[in-house]
Amino acid sequence: MDAHGVVPRETIPASRKLGKSDAAKLARAAKKVIVGKGSSLKTFTAGGKAPAEVVQAMLGPTGNLRAPCIRVGQTVIVGFNQEAYESVLL
Repeated sequence: MDAHGVVPRETIPASRKLGKSDAAKLARAAKKVIVGKGSSLKTFTAGGKAPAEVVQAMLGPTGNLRAPCIRVGQTVIVGFNQEAYESVLL
């Protein structure tokens, strides 16, 4: 993000765990949710509802929101996938 001049408005430390309700809140506020897990990438259309499938995909094995998580406009990217970040940030 630094290389492209992107500055976050808010940073939440890893010590503050975000769970299922936080993931659902993010999904409800987004029109698109992109979840990266390793090399796989899933894109969900949300908006107004937070289907269980979307929320579950956003959570890691511990039940907490996967990191990193970034919201750009009405798009939320969860987990790391280089292609997803480039498509949204560039």
